[in-house]
Amino acid sequence: MPLSPSETTSLLNKLGHHPKKKLGQNFLIDGNIVDKSIRLAELPPSGKVVEIGPGLGTLTRKLLESGQSVHAVEIDHSLAQNLTDTESNAIENGTLEVTRGDAVKYPLGSLSNSNEKYLIVANLPYAISSAWLESMLNTQKLPSRMVLMMQKEAVQRIWAAVGTKEFHALSIFISNAFSLTSKHPVSRKCFFPSPAVDSMLIRMDLLENAYLFSEGSRRLIRRIFTQRRKQLGSLAKKEKPLVSEAILGWLAELDLSPHLRPEQVSAKDWKRLGEIFDY
Repeated sequence: MPLSPSETTSLLNKLGHHPKKKLGQNFLIDGNIVDKSIRLAELPPSGKVVEIGPGLGTLTRKLLESGQSVHAVEIDHSLAQNLTDTESNAIENGTLEVTRGDAVKYPLGSLSNSNEKYLIVANLPYAISSAWLESMLNTQKLPSRMVLMMQKEAVQRIWAAVGTKEFHALSIFISNAFSLTSKHPVSRKCFFPSPAVDSMLIRMDLLENAYLFSEGSRRLIRRIFTQRRKQLGSLAKKEKPLVSEAILGWLAELDLSPHLRPEQVSAKDWKRLGEIFDY
């Protein structure tokens, strides 16, 4: 079970640790939410799971109890050391590996580069959610499922509808690889200290025909979206000749008007640009 607010405070004091707002350190104190994460993940009897920001280890322990091998990434030295100390048996038997570092730099922790299936189950620190998702995509190794706790507004941005001001490059990359199969609101009161915003627990499943944009095409699309109020035809002219030719050819192939703005083009149509650009 998660620690109560008083137990959390007591343990943090014992560790000499003060929650760092810049790292998004808000500790889950609602056992129902932890159990919900485990149920949503539909964990196999044994498998590999990446956990980002394990904090005091509440979710980590549930994953270990479920028979998983956990690859945890924790940037905070005192929290990483506490997890190493309290779960020493799991570390000794090889079911827990703790990477102390920035999850944006180590998005999959100690997970090997093999083609084994794996899942991601994590209460993502608010400060890194988008950057971590980008970094995870850059590994070219997609999980079969993700169950993530994220800031409510971040979920709304990532899964924004085409034509809205929230629709952006990451929306395109994620929706071409995953489907959003479940989402559940989580009150800020479920955390200590309580954050300023509510959260959402979501499940994302890898699409059967998942498309992973290359790093180059993602850079191009991100660059286009930095000038989202400009028309695509005008933006194409600012690119180098070969890139400009690819964009204009893409628009012509799909019969898309060069007067469209980036957020007016569907994620599926952006996928075609990725295919053309990487040909």
